[in-house]
Amino acid sequence: MSLRWEIKNKVQALKGWARQRFGRATGNRRQQAEGKTDRIAGNLKQAGGKAGDAFKR
Repeated sequence: MSLRWEIKNKVQALKGWARQRFGRATGNRRQQAEGKTDRIAGNLKQAGGKAGDAFKR
């Protein structure tokens, strides 16, 4: 996985975390759920990239 994609996935996970916290702080359940979805998607992409790198070596 290239550095560009690693950074992009980490940023997505971080944005999701921040969005989830913002939703929790404001009581906005929709914002909280969307943040959780973004965070999980970013983490899954990171895990998939690490698994792909393990098989390349």
